[in-house]
Amino acid sequence: MSRYLQLCRKVIAIGRNYSEHAVELGNPVPSKPVVFFKPPSSIITEGHSIKIPEGCQKLHHEVELAVVIGTKGSRIPEESSMDYVDGYMLALDMTARDFQDEAKSKGQPWSLAKGFDTSCPVSRFLSKDEIKNANSVDLWLKVNDQLRQEGNTRDMIFSIPYLISYLSKFFTLEPGDLILTGTPSGVGPVAKGDIIQAGLTDIVTMTFKVEETN
Repeated sequence: MSRYLQLCRKVIAIGRNYSEHAVELGNPVPSKPVVFFKPPSSIITEGHSIKIPEGCQKLHHEVELAVVIGTKGSRIPEESSMDYVDGYMLALDMTARDFQDEAKSKGQPWSLAKGFDTSCPVSRFLSKDEIKNANSVDLWLKVNDQLRQEGNTRDMIFSIPYLISYLSKFFTLEPGDLILTGTPSGVGPVAKGDIIQAGLTDIVTMTFKVEETN
């Protein structure tokens, strides 16, 4: 595990940051970032399996670009926000959709739906030299070799500099923290035995198997 993941104290995730994804789930397009957390214990790397949480009947995949914070900061100006970034990772925001739907209907938090163990698979660390322009990079995801998601970060509603500045008004960003920037359309279910492959252009790919919780 990289030193960034060893340092990570929080994973801040952004929901509905691609308008087509908001629409496909029947949600309004947000006027400000939708923010939720995943605990560091939700992170896994290749070689480990995604485990379906107990009682979940509808586990969905969501591929995302993750921003890795390298410098501590709060109330960061948008124009200098990229100075606080050390690099990036490819990430999956695995979501127990039935848990989330129930929580939303009752006005409750999404913690169980989004934060269960293995819900945040990530790739190796990607330096800023490898990703020259994170605000225009392709993402894709396949399940059992079938393409499910394909998008580009230029289609995000809220850009990376804006998100860093916005989040730092409320939370001190610390080295190792991850910001998951949202997923493009095409999210869908996975089941026991499925193989998820995801990639960031041709820079990095990662593969995870879905298993039941023992």
